[in-house]
Amino acid sequence: MIELYYWPTPNGHKITLFLEECGLPYTIRPVNIGKGEQFEPAFLKISPNNRMPAIVDTKPADGGEPVSVFESGAILQYLAEKTERFLPKDLRGRATVIEWLFWQVGGLGPMLGQNHHFNRYAPEKIPYAIDRYVRETRRLYGVLDKRLEGRNFIAGSEYTIADMAAYPWIVPYENQGMRLDDFPHLKRWFERIRDREATRRAYAIADTIEGKTDLRTDEEARRHLFGR
Repeated sequence: MIELYYWPTPNGHKITLFLEECGLPYTIRPVNIGKGEQFEPAFLKISPNNRMPAIVDTKPADGGEPVSVFESGAILQYLAEKTERFLPKDLRGRATVIEWLFWQVGGLGPMLGQNHHFNRYAPEKIPYAIDRYVRETRRLYGVLDKRLEGRNFIAGSEYTIADMAAYPWIVPYENQGMRLDDFPHLKRWFERIRDREATRRAYAIADTIEGKTDLRTDEEARRHLFGR
């Protein structure tokens, strides 16, 4: 059984995408980041960076004590290795998936996250910051679009954890100032993943989570998330 410590953010969606695809039994443990639950001592024991998602695998492959994993990319890799799914076994295929997974966690996520912050949540509009992160978002969309030319998925013909990592960050493309029509290969990939049954189920889970707030107006949530 996988215990998933979750909130409906792009990084949270990555893990529900995987779990809904593979059919591994799991239970949701909501972590309301707007209420500061990510700072509670019990959660910090499994996620010392006070960020979600995190998981606890109560039945690890070695038969030992439960294993906790934090950081979304590490979780995806752990689950792929546990289930032997969505990560190629051959040397070159595996290397390709891992490098694009790291591309997402090291670039696409952080840069688009800054885009979201300065465009939607910053208390004052800073034109330089907005322009800088919108431009970087466009560059990264272009990198992904070029990669997807002639490919169904990021690593080739098969759906992998590299796709699961990137897709949730593209979902709010309009809020990032992007148009998918400007990136035809990315758009085709995006629609292919959007229409998967497991993707629909994963995003339906987000609708069941209570306590979501609007970070543009909720001062308590802003204080917890942005240190205000």
